[in-house]
Amino acid sequence: MKQVESNSIGNVLIELGKVSKNDIDRAIEVQKQTGQTLWRLLIDLGLISEEDLRGAWSQLLDVPVWEKKKGETYPIVDNLPYGFLVSNKILPLRTYNNTLDVAVVDPQDTSLLEVLAAVTKKELSIFVGCEKDIIASVNELYKGSVEEEAIEDYGVGSLEIAEDIEQLKDLASEAPVIRLVNSILTKAIEIGASDIHVEMYEKNTKLRYRVDGVLRDFPAPQRELYPAIISRIKIMSKLNIAEKRLPQDGRIKLKVAGREIDLRVSIIPMIYGEGVVLRILDRTSVSLDLETLGFDQETLKKLRWLIKKPEGMILVTGPTGSGKTTTLYSVLKEIKSPELKIVTIEDPVEYSLEGTNQIQINPQIDLTFANGLRSILRHDPDVILIGEIRDRDTASIAIQSALTGHLVFSTLHTNDSASAFTRLLDMAIEDYLISSCIIGVLAQRLVRKICPACKEAYLPDEEMRIKTGIPEGKKLSRAVGCDECNHTGYGGRMCISELLIVDDVVRRFILNHEDSNIILKESAKRGLKTLWQDGLDRVIEGKTTLDELMRVADIENEGTIR
Repeated sequence: MKQVESNSIGNVLIELGKVSKNDIDRAIEVQKQTGQTLWRLLIDLGLISEEDLRGAWSQLLDVPVWEKKKGETYPIVDNLPYGFLVSNKILPLRTYNNTLDVAVVDPQDTSLLEVLAAVTKKELSIFVGCEKDIIASVNELYKGSVEEEAIEDYGVGSLEIAEDIEQLKDLASEAPVIRLVNSILTKAIEIGASDIHVEMYEKNTKLRYRVDGVLRDFPAPQRELYPAIISRIKIMSKLNIAEKRLPQDGRIKLKVAGREIDLRVSIIPMIYGEGVVLRILDRTSVSLDLETLGFDQETLKKLRWLIKKPEGMILVTGPTGSGKTTTLYSVLKEIKSPELKIVTIEDPVEYSLEGTNQIQINPQIDLTFANGLRSILRHDPDVILIGEIRDRDTASIAIQSALTGHLVFSTLHTNDSASAFTRLLDMAIEDYLISSCIIGVLAQRLVRKICPACKEAYLPDEEMRIKTGIPEGKKLSRAVGCDECNHTGYGGRMCISELLIVDDVVRRFILNHEDSNIILKESAKRGLKTLWQDGLDRVIEGKTTLDELMRVADIENEGTIR
């Protein structure tokens, strides 16, 4: 393989029309400050794709291109462990005689290639591939073996579950357990999971990741390792490893592949051991933009009109994990201006918003939503965001704030928009206060988007068509599953929503304590698009499936969302 000057890759990319000379000059200036390789900077700056780089390397160094192919298998090579391959972006392709074919991202990294040749004691035949394909193939190749390696190193064949605190500390600090916990966290981030569930049962353990709102089982560590794993997580989140009788909440901050990741840790005692859930907050993966959340255009237009009001309360409702906080952050980002003072009080502060004053509640020192809100009002805010209305005190202060010239945003856990009024009445808030201050309620859910690469069209059967209200002869799409979507049939999520604007008619309903179903039905007659109807529109448009809509909707109850 011929060697060339380090900036020649830039010249080839210019010749191929992938970048301009100004792009290369700009990247070289950044390179002087950061010390990163030129090609890595070009990708990080979004100037080229991995495929562009692969083609340029192939032309520059006269090395063959490797492309990931479905069903192709690769060997596990002695002395090349999983961590080494992932960190250096290497994939062994095949071995024959004394030669090893290997795919790399940077075929000009001579020091890495020398190490690789020395470790394997083989002649190297170099191919150039895309980083994402190499990492994905290495993960497939070593699926489950990272956990197995830790288990083997740990030697748990005859190990009994440790109960001594000092022993647990020692075990949790050993390299195999550290590697095992790191592999659990890394895998979750790689597949885009929002939560990690680690559970212990009488005879076994479970490891599950929530991806696109749905829990999926993954290979779980042996039961004997469970106490050490829990202790390791407690140490990372600065919790008391000796406490096993009470729930504990903590936080872990990680940096993975240059991305800042926050993990919210919740540990609860169960009958067979402690259950752990880790919520993953990846700041780089969330787009705080109302346009990209998937709202219907008419709903988006009404919502934008509503959030520009100078005062009043706007509520976002839905269950945990329905995207309420992301929607509210996107709203704040849209209305943010130098003329407005925005203050939030949250539990926890999930994302940092520039130009916004954010407060983290701390019940241990009596900094609750209600107490914090009282202090916020003395800071002369224009806009207030309350993470959640949980009790009467918080609701009362929030409503008083909305009635005294503030625009207030908050969330409630209710099934639909109209149920928000019932929930506040149950908190003993006076009906005339509710009708006076609330100007709108947005109910939402997240549904999985169908994978465009493998979806297939079909005609629903007549009974289902009539029950759901699908037009006659209209073809729908069903999820199939392919390599692109990891054989789930889905990729990513979008909002379905229901925006109830409080007008004079709705105010009369509130004052009369009308049932939420009556408010919804009467509002639907006057133009309200319900959650069910919005979801059904997305099904008919081919953006999601009827099965997915029915996962969050009850068609037996006139399409009322659960």
